[in-house]
Amino acid sequence: MRTAVVPGTFDPVTLGHVDVVRRAAGLFDEVVVAVAVNAAKSPLLSAAERRDLFAQAVADLPGVRVAIAPGLLVDFCREVGAVAVVKGLRGGADFDAESPMALMNRHLTGVETVFVIGDPALAHVASSMVRDVARHGGEIEDLVPDGVAPLVRERLAERSGSR
Repeated sequence: MRTAVVPGTFDPVTLGHVDVVRRAAGLFDEVVVAVAVNAAKSPLLSAAERRDLFAQAVADLPGVRVAIAPGLLVDFCREVGAVAVVKGLRGGADFDAESPMALMNRHLTGVETVFVIGDPALAHVASSMVRDVARHGGEIEDLVPDGVAPLVRERLAERSGSR
């Protein structure tokens, strides 16, 4: 069985993330979405919330599961027996940012990174922008899977104290 890992913070999961996982599912026998826990970041949603929202978004995809990955990506890849990491690219800047990480992951474990070009209709969608739009009262329902927008708004309200 050929397993791939799709890693990310997914704070929150977007339709772009789901697109990349859907494409990866067509290339590999099993896809494990690795919800990253990064001590240097202060995510809006908890790791469990991010995992659960992503799992709900890909529930219709056979061979896809979602897990929390608290440590190094390479350790998680070893743990699940991954032969590849799949990353989505929206443009050249993404490639420039991802290339050194792909080379380091290959150096550390021999695991290759497969880059998937994202859907151009979603090229403007990034979790940080989704949070920013929601923070300013904008609509995000067409950028995220069902069930994500209400929780994002709830967490933003809790942070601002205007619940």
